[in-house]
Amino acid sequence: MSYQVLARKWRPRGFREMVGQEHVLRALINALDHDRLHHAYLFTGTRGVGKTTVARILAKSLNCETAGVSSEPCGQCSACREIDEGRFVDLIEVDAASRTKVEDTRDLLENVQYAPTRGRFKVYLVDEVHMLSTHSFNALLKTLEEPPPHVKFLLATTDPQRLPVTILSRCLQFNLKRLPLGLIADHLRHILDQEQVEADAGALRQLARAADGSMRDALSLLDQAIAYAGGAVREADVRGMLGTIEREHVVGLVRALAAGNAQAVLETSAHLAEQAPDFAGVLADLLSLLQRVAVAQMLPDGVDDSLGDRDTVLELADLLSPEDTQLFYQIALVGRRDLPLAPDARGGFEMVLLRMLAFRPAAGPAPDEDAAPARSRPAPPNRPERAPASTSAPAPETAASPTAPAQAPPAAGDTSWAGLIEILGLKGVARELAANCALLEHEDDRIRLALDPACRQLHSATLEKRIQDALSRHYGRPVRLVLEVAESAAASALTPAQAQAREVQARQEAAVTAIENDANVKALRETFDARVQPDSIRPLD
Repeated sequence: MSYQVLARKWRPRGFREMVGQEHVLRALINALDHDRLHHAYLFTGTRGVGKTTVARILAKSLNCETAGVSSEPCGQCSACREIDEGRFVDLIEVDAASRTKVEDTRDLLENVQYAPTRGRFKVYLVDEVHMLSTHSFNALLKTLEEPPPHVKFLLATTDPQRLPVTILSRCLQFNLKRLPLGLIADHLRHILDQEQVEADAGALRQLARAADGSMRDALSLLDQAIAYAGGAVREADVRGMLGTIEREHVVGLVRALAAGNAQAVLETSAHLAEQAPDFAGVLADLLSLLQRVAVAQMLPDGVDDSLGDRDTVLELADLLSPEDTQLFYQIALVGRRDLPLAPDARGGFEMVLLRMLAFRPAAGPAPDEDAAPARSRPAPPNRPERAPASTSAPAPETAASPTAPAQAPPAAGDTSWAGLIEILGLKGVARELAANCALLEHEDDRIRLALDPACRQLHSATLEKRIQDALSRHYGRPVRLVLEVAESAAASALTPAQAQAREVQARQEAAVTAIENDANVKALRETFDARVQPDSIRPLD
């Protein structure tokens, strides 16, 4: 017997066998079981998500000789077998892409009025229905308006926006979604277990990502991977087949970007070029990683570990500030769009990376430059570390050196909590959490903080430990941190974030007052009946 490809061999024969699309299956199952059937159904969605499969199962459910009209056709009667084999006389399948003329549609609908030859219903399955011409739609519309009771129309399309609203309004529309990566990978694992083929979890994740939400594409790629590897499906073989790179290279790029190390960035790019990768795909991998880093910075406990690299993502979240993460993501997104315009793919890819370094915010001024106005400038390459973005009161004039002798914890009030945050050098969400806490107690090796209840969503055990570790490093001895949520905003002392917010509000109010009392503004009001837009007033730095 000739080999049958996996996409056909494992095509679902009933609703219960389908993977995903529960929102569509539930509606169809209930309609069949409660005899609430419409005369026309429209299935939409990208390629390979199950549009035609659902339509064929629905045709079996309507014409099963054993179960009758039911959501669970027997699959064994002649009608079910013939529909599965594509030779049931009362299931008329049409590829609208090859039959776009109005004459084709009229010929197709000529026999609509006649009763089905064998089945209970005559079912018209029109694939890629958006390819029909305007005249063809007009010819179909009349039949959709007044269909005979023995006829059902099952329409499928990848582009529903090209269908006339007159057609859409006469159909029940079901949108089939792209399948999630984890669901595809799990289904591939199930199939390989049945086929008795060994596979790496990483290889299945690679195939699921490449399928881009399409189960049919995933099965086709799996067939190709089995043939490519000559048996067992291994991650290295799948990478070679797909032309993708090891994820560690993308992680290395992010580390180099975080350090501002232009030399390491270009060396990594050169190493990638030796593997002749798809640089647009590398940017896609970089975007995917940066998105997960952004999630880790906002909600560390919410990081998805489906790729088995949660610890790496959390590490990168510590190395980058949230601002840099968002900046790098936006530059990579625009760079991926513009990559085809570059003279060569590698050069365009490297320009995207260098743009990330060039537009990265500069470090803050040194202590002896505090009186000078700060200005934006490109960050120098190979700088060791970026100063954290200010979210609280100005930093003290001196900071503890890593080589300085350990300091004894000062009594409460000797050092402001806002100043201590600056000294600790916290980054990302850990800094936000600290800035929204007020210092309640600081005795011996115990520090007690109260978190603003409006910011309770920032709290997590992981972030609390980062702050405690930073305090222990600063004082050179173990420090016990007690962080509790204040019962109300008024129950705790003012947090650095609240202090900054009050300062900003005070400056804004002062700016509004200055504008209101300005002689020129008063003259404009009196002469021209002018009005000041309050939202346009900004205090000067």
